[in-house]
Amino acid sequence: MIEDAVQVTWDGAMCKIRLDRIGKANSLTAGMLRALIEAFASANSAARVIVLTGAGRVFSAGADLDEARAGLATSPLWEELSGAVASSSCLTVAALNGTVAGGALGMVLACDVRISVPEAKFFYPVMKLGFLPQPSDPSRMRSLIGPARTKMILMAGQKIDAEDALSWGLVDRLVPADKLPESIDELVKDTLTAAAGHLSAIKNLIEAQAGQDR
Repeated sequence: MIEDAVQVTWDGAMCKIRLDRIGKANSLTAGMLRALIEAFASANSAARVIVLTGAGRVFSAGADLDEARAGLATSPLWEELSGAVASSSCLTVAALNGTVAGGALGMVLACDVRISVPEAKFFYPVMKLGFLPQPSDPSRMRSLIGPARTKMILMAGQKIDAEDALSWGLVDRLVPADKLPESIDELVKDTLTAAAGHLSAIKNLIEAQAGQDR
């Protein structure tokens, strides 16, 4: 059931969106992508913080293999999802409970902040599989880690461990798995008490400067 695979819970003004398809390494189906798009769109008006995470030891293995073979790998749903994440007016946090692979990186790159467990690995095997990455993913990755390292991941197919991801800027902090929930709570405590207009105004200032720097 798609409703079970994408779980949305609220804790005050914090919306938590969790991938929960443990038996399939949280691999993403078209239905799950649609559910994630709807979850971000619905949460944006009421949330100060949206936390995106996964169940188990893998954040997401990317596209479900059967659906990928049937065309999901090139679906516009991936780009629609990353756009929904990027357009959120609140603070979006990727709480990465494990490895992130393939198209699942798109929504992670679109988040404002990425916190990862030390065991996570990051890879996007589009060169090996013969697909193009989704349109906005290379530019978002490049803005975080630079062109050469982006080419290492997308063109050379390198699998990056969490320590390298941290030093490169692909993630912002490493936290042990058992400390991840409390670390997120500590990170967002000021954001949760902010006025919505104040929060969006600061985010707009940051995004405007980022556009000038490109």
